[in-house]
Amino acid sequence: MVDLIDTVVYAGRIKERDVLNSSSSGGAFTALSDFFLEHGDAVVASTYDYYEHAVKYQLIQSKEQRDQAKGSKYIQSKPCDIFQQAYQWLIEHPHNRLLFVGTGCQADGFRQYVEIKKVRDRVWIVDIVCHGSPSPKLWREYAQQIQNRNKGTITYLTFKDKRNGWISPTAYAEINGREVGIEEFVRIFYNQCALRPSCYECPYATTERQTDITIGDFWHIEEMIPDFYDKYGNSLFLIHTNQGEKLFNAIKVNLEYRLSDTKQCWQENLEAPTKRSEQRDKFWNDYQKKGVDFIMKKYGTTPLKSKIKNKIVKLISIGGGKT
Repeated sequence: MVDLIDTVVYAGRIKERDVLNSSSSGGAFTALSDFFLEHGDAVVASTYDYYEHAVKYQLIQSKEQRDQAKGSKYIQSKPCDIFQQAYQWLIEHPHNRLLFVGTGCQADGFRQYVEIKKVRDRVWIVDIVCHGSPSPKLWREYAQQIQNRNKGTITYLTFKDKRNGWISPTAYAEINGREVGIEEFVRIFYNQCALRPSCYECPYATTERQTDITIGDFWHIEEMIPDFYDKYGNSLFLIHTNQGEKLFNAIKVNLEYRLSDTKQCWQENLEAPTKRSEQRDKFWNDYQKKGVDFIMKKYGTTPLKSKIKNKIVKLISIGGGKT
């Protein structure tokens, strides 16, 4: 039986340095999914379809498949028929378990589904701290645009490469063996114009949830737990159920971890949904009238004044403390 408990908070990261370096955050997804895959169980998570330029849920039964699902994706994932697929797998494998990893809304939808199907005790549900889901159509048009511009197809995509550290990730697509920056799309994702209307009213933007575990980046850890901070990635674990507690206890041998609390791990989307941008209506009107190229230039580029200001601030910080 799955019971809710008072939320327990941990900061953590996977011990394997190569896995940490290749993860968007602290390797929480790999640590959790390894536990299931190594016992012959299944994992449901999102992977990027390079042909359709869409993110889709997939039933995963190997680490090779799982590695394709690693990494943050600033694109809404399509559930398709994954709920039915997962249930059918559980029926065909009565002695096995399943891990579901997704956004708060989709994870809670799956929770309600497996409760109705009476298989909740065989399913572990992990949701992520979510900023919101932008328009899939907008991404597809943007992906096609950069392919046309660079006369090739996207063969690799990352929104959080950590070559410059976890706090300053690099976003790029690989086309014809060359890296093509996609910072303009990332800026639009974070300027709060392109999200679905329901994201501005998200009921899952809280530390209290009915999933087993919530994972995400442990932002501001360098300030809140400075002696535990690692520049290559730090994950947040919020444990909500007795089942989630058992899972964390099973994987913590593979983690460096530290007990924390909801004050130390505070971030905006654990308290309230992302706010609707005042420019949202203008943004969509511009998009419908002038297309993706126009809005990327207007809303996805940094104004010259801001570039100059950022350069000055960086120079000051570099020179700080020198006399």
